[in-house]
Amino acid sequence: MTKKVVEVAVGVIKRDEHIFITKRDESQHQGGLWEFPGGKIEAGESVTEALTRELKEEVNIDVHSSQSLLDIEHDYGDKCVKLFIHIVDDFSGEATGLEGQASQWVAINDLNNWAFPAANVAIIDALQKQ
Repeated sequence: MTKKVVEVAVGVIKRDEHIFITKRDESQHQGGLWEFPGGKIEAGESVTEALTRELKEEVNIDVHSSQSLLDIEHDYGDKCVKLFIHIVDDFSGEATGLEGQASQWVAINDLNNWAFPAANVAIIDALQKQ
């Protein structure tokens, strides 16, 4: 049986060499780990549309533009995801966890000190090589 692949728009929100991260609720898949905010791409949505919608809903920012960083497919065993990762450094508003989730601005070089889902390791590597 083939697993369904969940497509997710992910925003790496960047300001002054710092990245905004949020903590996943314990009840979610990969709960308790830190992540780059974003969410599922709905039917008929582009990556950019999903990213803009999700970042407004989750962290209260208005995305003006973003640039693709990389795409990642990852199989967690119980779930497969395809992440479309975009750098978001052109936005307005003050990023904050609107859904009660913990949030933090973290220096790019310090991202390895935070516990992320396995699929996010390649994102951190790409950011630190820039």
